[in-house]
Amino acid sequence: MLSARSRTEWIITLYTIAIGAVGAVLAYYLSFPIYVLTGPAIMVSMISLTGFKFAITPVVRDIAFLLIGIGIGAGVTSEATAAVLRWPLAIAALAVMLVAIILLCQFLLVRFFNFDRRSAVLAATPGHLSFVIGLGDALGLDVARVAVVQSIRLLALTLLVPLVAILFGVKLGTNILPAGISMQGVHLLGLIVVSVGAGMVLKRLNVPAAILIGAMITSGVFHALGLTPGVLPENIALPCFLVIGTMIGTRFSGISYLQLKNTLLAGLATTAVSISLTVMTALPIAYFLTIPTAHVVVAFSPGGLETMIAMGAVLGANPGFVAACHIGRLLLLPLLVPALLAQRK
Repeated sequence: MLSARSRTEWIITLYTIAIGAVGAVLAYYLSFPIYVLTGPAIMVSMISLTGFKFAITPVVRDIAFLLIGIGIGAGVTSEATAAVLRWPLAIAALAVMLVAIILLCQFLLVRFFNFDRRSAVLAATPGHLSFVIGLGDALGLDVARVAVVQSIRLLALTLLVPLVAILFGVKLGTNILPAGISMQGVHLLGLIVVSVGAGMVLKRLNVPAAILIGAMITSGVFHALGLTPGVLPENIALPCFLVIGTMIGTRFSGISYLQLKNTLLAGLATTAVSISLTVMTALPIAYFLTIPTAHVVVAFSPGGLETMIAMGAVLGANPGFVAACHIGRLLLLPLLVPALLAQRK
């Protein structure tokens, strides 16, 4: 029997996903790129600003991450992993890019948007919102303003990365799922069981997005060995992508129109700097690694880890490469941010 609190959480989750679904349908008919992510994100974000409370219960979130991870892992091939020894070059370039993004965005926020130096560092940090907010709260900073800037950047990057991919020649139609025969139910069930176990182990090790990464690794290994052929069925994959897109929009739940208005330009400025430096860094790395530039852009983009990994799958990027870069970013930030906060003016 569900408690009153649990019933409320499920009711909120159901109408949140319903609003996200409306956004996905509209985006589909308007031919938005990656409509099942961008449509719900826009729709839920906009309605959130009117005061509606949106949220996704952790159970639904984790199920979506689990199944999406399995679907992404199904794209692992021997060719996709052949360049693994060259990835350290990308991680090194990523580290330099992160420092450049934080320093330049910090300067802009202090110089033009009246942020204090430490709040500017946190607002400029590309991702890892839970760490950033926790650190800001411990330091007694204006975490609400930091969170708004971060949320604007997350939504903007979700919308901009597909457009950047199109500029680099990627053709994005309405079909966002890879072609192939759907995997058998018994294979999918086996992957779910093993993936849950792998995710729990990674969670104990404090690995970011443990459920998603555990499922990716499990599915990737099983597919590479030829034990679970096939792709995630469309009727399972699409609702999971819908949940992820909807979750992006829920970041604006609780943010007032006035808060957004006062911080919008700051968020857009940091987004512009972030995407510009991402593309500038991606170009030479893509050349040296012989990887499509759009794939490196999505791997380097400082958006949400789960969102960018899912977007990478839609673009046909190497899932291991995209995941390695985003996990590397989340592991680097706890080292970089305290060091930058400790600097004197």
